[in-house]
Amino acid sequence: MLGRISEGRWELRRRDGSVQRICIDSGKRLIQLRHPESPCNRLVLEDGPSSVTVQYTCRGKGYGRTHIRLETGQLVQIESQGIAEGLPFEFVAEGRRIGDCTP
Repeated sequence: MLGRISEGRWELRRRDGSVQRICIDSGKRLIQLRHPESPCNRLVLEDGPSSVTVQYTCRGKGYGRTHIRLETGQLVQIESQGIAEGLPFEFVAEGRRIGDCTP
């Protein structure tokens, strides 16, 4: 399912009103939004045609569980929770492709 997500510049609008813009080269980038640069072990709990749930552990950095629901290749719903920097996190966001990444 993650392979059907378009690469490019994405805007993530969280339910709390915050907005994050990121460039992705793969849908896998959306799994670890709170641990973006950490090498983590991943376990796929569900991988269906329109959704995926992945649990991951980043040694010494924390862990998370992310559920991504694909609406189109340019629109996804993301739910993620876990521990980052010693503190719990939980968020729900809508991700929308807004264009190409600029160098």
